[in-house]
Amino acid sequence: MSETSARLLNLLSLLQTPREWPGRELAERLRVTPRTIRRDIGRLRELGYPVHATMGADGGYRLAAGTAMPPLLLDDEEAVAIAVGLRSAAGHAIEGIEEASVRALAKLEQVLPARLRRRVGTLGTATVPMPAGDDPTVDPEHLTVLAAAVTNHERVRFRYRAGAGARSERLVEPHRLVAAGRRWYLVAYDNDREDWRIFRVDRLTEPFPTGVRTPPRTLPAADAAAYVRERMRGLHPSYRAVATVYAPAAAVSARLGGPAAGTVEPVDAGSCRVVSQPDSLERLAIRLALLGCEFTVHEPPELAAYLRALGGRATRAAEPDAGDARDAGDTRDTEATGVAGPGVPTGATADTAPETVPKAVPRAAPQTAPGAADEEAGAV
Repeated sequence: MSETSARLLNLLSLLQTPREWPGRELAERLRVTPRTIRRDIGRLRELGYPVHATMGADGGYRLAAGTAMPPLLLDDEEAVAIAVGLRSAAGHAIEGIEEASVRALAKLEQVLPARLRRRVGTLGTATVPMPAGDDPTVDPEHLTVLAAAVTNHERVRFRYRAGAGARSERLVEPHRLVAAGRRWYLVAYDNDREDWRIFRVDRLTEPFPTGVRTPPRTLPAADAAAYVRERMRGLHPSYRAVATVYAPAAAVSARLGGPAAGTVEPVDAGSCRVVSQPDSLERLAIRLALLGCEFTVHEPPELAAYLRALGGRATRAAEPDAGDARDAGDTRDTEATGVAGPGVPTGATADTAPETVPKAVPRAAPQTAPGAADEEAGAV
């Protein structure tokens, strides 16, 4: 590659950073004169790259949006980050994104240097994305329309199907899109109901920007993610669960799956206290059991009961005479000593467990959050 061609590629790489580049700074970066920079800018324009120039003390050069995709010049970490993102995209519930991700990844891997191709290949061999399965998918065009409306503060009309099946036409001011798990939610101000609402994006159709722009409204929460989280808690059964786990806090926090699973407070070097407000005691019980260490449940009694029932089923499944025990209606309990027995899973103790083991954990009655009276407010 000639010196001029290499310099043009380096210049194009710098201009792809979204900012104004003063000519003198570009000259210093590329170790050439400002006059050479002006000539190189002219060459890029001749090649079809829309390089805009702004005059004045704060002016400079920037690469504007064009009609064709320019070659992206990435450093090593950027290339690997994009490859990781493309591989993980298969697990997202966005219609058609799996095929598009595979095509883009194939193009990227084809031009990667050998050293980076090995890193990306190792990652692909060692990891398997979990597919969306039966989860409802989201039309990427809908996400694009809604994202543009959020950015432009533009009202949008769409048809919506609530959880109970009722259909309606909505006029809203989109505030933010929130990705939670495998679902996408739209946080928006509903103009007809004059209140904030949360909509599941997979349940809306025919989003249409009206062209009417409005001043941004102030969301009654710290941010959109916090707003969705609080409304979800208000619409679903919720418990306060407390347990002592006999392992270092850092290790427990990493294995629990992050702050969403609860807060972890160190007790001492070898134990910690886990406080969680799950909407599913079953899910929390399994998370605790999979920690692989001793723990004691303090509250609620339903969690202790579920752990005892789960332990009993697991123990009977592993016993040769498990069938006889089931036929006899064996509901034996074992004192909470941290030793596995019929009724207590390995590593679990239950200091508040009731004497009988229910077959199903009762679910608390949901509490409706303010501003979430309609079916779509919960977006579930």
